[in-house]
Amino acid sequence: MASSRKPRSASVPAAVRRAIEGLRSKRFLVGLSGGVDSVVLLHALAAEGIALRAVHVHHGLSPNADQWARFCRRLCRRLGVPLAVRRVRVAKRNEASAREARYAAFGKLKFDVLALAHQLDDQAETVLLNLLRGAGPRGASGMPARGTIGGRELLRPLLEVPREAIVAYARENDLQWVEDESNASDLFSRNFLRLRIAPLLTARYPRWREALARAAGHFARRDTDARALLREFLSAQGMRAPSEAKLVEMLKQFSSGAPGTLIEHEGAQLRVYRGSLVVERAKAAGAFQAFAWRGERRLALPALGGELRFSRARGAGIDPKWLKDGALQVRLRSGGERLQPDVRRPRRTLKNLFQEAGVPAWQRKKLPLLYRGAELVWAPGLGVDQRYAASEKTSGWVPEWRVSC
Repeated sequence: MASSRKPRSASVPAAVRRAIEGLRSKRFLVGLSGGVDSVVLLHALAAEGIALRAVHVHHGLSPNADQWARFCRRLCRRLGVPLAVRRVRVAKRNEASAREARYAAFGKLKFDVLALAHQLDDQAETVLLNLLRGAGPRGASGMPARGTIGGRELLRPLLEVPREAIVAYARENDLQWVEDESNASDLFSRNFLRLRIAPLLTARYPRWREALARAAGHFARRDTDARALLREFLSAQGMRAPSEAKLVEMLKQFSSGAPGTLIEHEGAQLRVYRGSLVVERAKAAGAFQAFAWRGERRLALPALGGELRFSRARGAGIDPKWLKDGALQVRLRSGGERLQPDVRRPRRTLKNLFQEAGVPAWQRKKLPLLYRGAELVWAPGLGVDQRYAASEKTSGWVPEWRVSC
C-alpha cells in the first residue's frame, strides 16, 4: 500500500466538473479498483455532491485481492459512498478476459452513468497497442471519453489527465491507494510498453502521450463522421438506421476489406465492392424461365427484379434481321460465354468483361442476357456482340436493363 505527502493539481477536479456537466441529477457508479486512478476519481466525484456509489470487482487473480477489497470498503466508508463488491470468475488470466468480467459485473448494477478512471497514459498505451496489432481507424481512435454501456452513459472523466497530475492530486488530499503487484511485470503487453518503451519515448518525445491522444481524437471524429455518412446513405435508400451498436459493427466489417462481406439490414443486403457500398434488395420470388424476344418494347422480369427496355437508334444496337422467327432468347448465363462488344478488341469471356466493367459477381447471375442459339448477343452494361450489331445505316434495337427500386 502506498501513500504520500501533498503537492498541487487542479486539473483533476476541473476535468471531472467538465465531464459531469449536465449529468448532476443522474445516479453515478464508479469502478473502484483501489489503484490511484480510481481512488482519485472517486474522491473528486464525491466532492461534487452527486448521487454516487462505487463497485469493486474482485477477480480473485491476485493473492492480495481480498486485501484490495477491504481497502475499498474502508475508503468508501470514510468518503460516505456506498460500495458493492462483486466477485467474478475470469475465463483466462489476461487483460481482455478480466475486462469482460468487469463490464459484465457493471452491467448488472443500477446506475445512469458509469464513471471509469482511465487517464491519458492509458489512452496513449491503448492507441499504441492497437496500432501495433494492426488495428484500423476504430482501434486507432482509442477509448472514447463519453460513450454508452447497455444503453446507459459511460464516462472517462480523467482521459486527458496525465498520471503525474493524478498522483499529485492524491498527495494533496492525503489519499492512499493500493499497488497491483502485476504492474511490475513486463510479461503483459501493456506493462511492457509502460515499463520499457514509454521511458524511451518520453526521453526523445516528451509529449508523445498527448500526441497519441490527439491522434486518437482525429480518428474518433473520422469514425463519427463515417457513422453519420452511413446513416445518411441508409436513409437515402429508404432504410432506417440501425442501433448504435450495430452501426459500429457494420462499419467495422465494411472497413475490414474482407472479400464477400455481407450484412443484412431492413430486408436488404449491403456489400462493399471496389470501394463502394452496394445495396441489394430482396426480389420477387419465382424461378426465371427463358423465353423468346419478338420485338416487344418492354419486358417485365419480376423474378430478376427489373425490366428490359428496348429503343431504336440508327447505327446502334442489334440488327433487326436477327429478330425473325423468335431467334433471340432472354436467358441467364450458363458459364463460358464470350462476347465482342468492341470491334477493335478480341472476343473475350463474359467473366473478364464483367470484372473489367466492375459488375459484382453476385449480380452477374441475375442479369438477363440475349442469345441466338448458343451464341451470346448482348449483355447488360457491356453491349452487343459485333456479329449482331446494326450497321451505320440501319436502325437497330438498343436493349437496356433497369433494376426495380
